[in-house]
Amino acid sequence: MTLLLNNDEVERVLTPEISIQATEAIYRELAEGTAYNRPRSQVYLPAESKNHPGFHYRFKSQEGGSPGTGVWALRITSDMSGHSFTSGKKRRRILPVATGDRYCGLVILFDIERIEPIAIMPDGIMQKMRVAALSSLAAKYLAPAKPKVMGLFGSGWQASAHIEYLSKLFDFERVKVYSPNEEHRREFAREMSRKLDRPVVAAESPRETVEGSDFIQAATAAWDPVFDGHWVEKGMYIASIGGADRTSKRREIDDETIQRTDIYIVHSKEVARLDQSPDIWEAAEKGIKDWDSIHEIQDLLTGKVPGRTGADQTTLFNNNTGAGVQFAALGSTVLKRARDLGLGRELPTEWFLEDEIP
Repeated sequence: MTLLLNNDEVERVLTPEISIQATEAIYRELAEGTAYNRPRSQVYLPAESKNHPGFHYRFKSQEGGSPGTGVWALRITSDMSGHSFTSGKKRRRILPVATGDRYCGLVILFDIERIEPIAIMPDGIMQKMRVAALSSLAAKYLAPAKPKVMGLFGSGWQASAHIEYLSKLFDFERVKVYSPNEEHRREFAREMSRKLDRPVVAAESPRETVEGSDFIQAATAAWDPVFDGHWVEKGMYIASIGGADRTSKRREIDDETIQRTDIYIVHSKEVARLDQSPDIWEAAEKGIKDWDSIHEIQDLLTGKVPGRTGADQTTLFNNNTGAGVQFAALGSTVLKRARDLGLGRELPTEWFLEDEIP
């Protein structure tokens, strides 16, 4: 039988600890060459939407799997993609135009021995958790051993996942949060203070967010850099989730930040090259950072490149893309725990099979 799950069920079974552990395990498989990952692809229809001027239909897909998980995961999204402005700042935006003002994204898991689909679930909750899990994994190797103050950019759903996941790894004395919407960031700070039982305060400016922090995490939908790299000091750890593509040249960190870093780790150099990422590929093309000095996260796990080795090192992680192996890691974990708890709805697998050779 094929298990059909919803976002509530996915959220119920995925904890930060479980997500980080599953992510690290599959990236070790990837580093060893036993897992495989197809780079993310994004295709836009060139014509604007008739009903939503300035927006375009986008289809995105990524896939990957491993023997350790026992699955091959296919993640697909069907979007109405574009941008809008918040407090004068350009932001990436996806419109909820499916039936009922909803979005459309799916993760399908295939059993790699039986070749058949064994689970179907929406991608939304898993999406924010897989990003936060990889950011947390990188921070284990690149952040100061005991960071005291985190400066967080963003007050949306990615920011909420990041502060929750990172607070499981580090005992921050204080978290400062900034986003362009003052009311939103203040409410976010109040909510997270209650949820995490630690001081989370709304900062008044990007500069206040950076200065005095030893851990900077950007988790936004911003189109342009969210802070000035001249504020970066030695010993800081900086992380970004600002993935771009050839159509949307968005970035959260500027060239000055990149230039000041001693260690620059990214999720995928291959995707950065394909997407011509402004904060990775183009930075190397401009000579800001040598391409060969930029390494991928699995290089940290295998010891091919060292992580932070000194307190005065400035380190940077760019979580620049999604990966199919992330959905294999978290999806297989969701499937196992959901079956153990009796969650979901069973569909006849025969519905998805055929007698003809494809």
